[in-house]
Amino acid sequence: MNDHTKVTLDQILRVARQYNASDLHLIEGLPPAYRVGGDIILASNCDPLTREDLGGLAAEFLNEEQRARLEREREMCISYRHPECGRIRLSLYHRLGAVEMAIRMCNLEVKTSADLGLPEMVDKLAQLTSGLIIITGPTGTGKTTTMNYIIDSINSSRRAKIITIEDPVEFEHQHRRSLITQIEVGTDTRDFAHCLRHILRLDPNVIAIGEMRDLETMETALAAAETGHLVLATLHTPGTVGTVERIVSSFDGPRQPQVVMQLSSTLQGVVAQRLIPTVDKKRRVLATEVLVATSAVRTTIRDGKLHQLYNVMITARSAGMHSMEDSLAELYRRGEITLDNAYAAALVPEQLKRLLKD
Repeated sequence: MNDHTKVTLDQILRVARQYNASDLHLIEGLPPAYRVGGDIILASNCDPLTREDLGGLAAEFLNEEQRARLEREREMCISYRHPECGRIRLSLYHRLGAVEMAIRMCNLEVKTSADLGLPEMVDKLAQLTSGLIIITGPTGTGKTTTMNYIIDSINSSRRAKIITIEDPVEFEHQHRRSLITQIEVGTDTRDFAHCLRHILRLDPNVIAIGEMRDLETMETALAAAETGHLVLATLHTPGTVGTVERIVSSFDGPRQPQVVMQLSSTLQGVVAQRLIPTVDKKRRVLATEVLVATSAVRTTIRDGKLHQLYNVMITARSAGMHSMEDSLAELYRRGEITLDNAYAAALVPEQLKRLLKD
């Protein structure tokens, strides 16, 4: 880009790939902003974007139907395949009358478990053929990346039919040993719950749900797992125990006993994630928490003693479980993250303090 010139969409995306940005933000009154290694960096050689600039950039993405939808609904999220930079996830919204954009630069390939920093238990969960696996954590912590890793692992290792429901599709899988169908909400289907009910008629072995957003989706996911399917899903909860509590508490009194029984029998594991800046701030490393549905975990859920799950988890490391604090303590001992960032990401700071004293 030349000094202080208006930029095109192609230029913005190329720079994002060049600097390995995970996201970029197009905001009125600022030059393009790139998230690199967890930090926001403003482009230094571009003029601030005007609302006319933003309208023109949005027009490069959207077809006539999508423009009408944006005008009607005022916000939307779509996927877009750029010929050079690959697939991106584009979230458009309005602020003070101006269209602004948050863009996620999707992965060009599925990374290895070692590159992602995933625990060994994720590979063991990927070998299962039935039940419910949940990947959880705040926005931007790599949940979709982990889900795509599991999908790719299944796709590479066994003959199955995999169907995903995503909003939007972020990584395009190719048929390998498995058949794989990726359905995009808003493009191919109306919503998660409606699509999930229909999917059960399409002879799937594996169902991947981009996000369990409502009661109907949770209910259908549990039913699918109960009838012998492997169901992968993401949820926006901070930790593994909170995930179980969130699902149970989402249902009203009369329905809770059934949900508790379904969850105790179908749950296979929960993986919670955080991305923590490294000491040199050049990248982020993955911290995880893993809850595995051992007989003790299933009994604790069935008995409604959810407050005891954390203790069950931290006393059963031999079963492949570990707490977020275990992961953070290990990253700190290896010199990869600072103590301040470890405590900032801890779900139970007192447990982290005890671990670092040992």
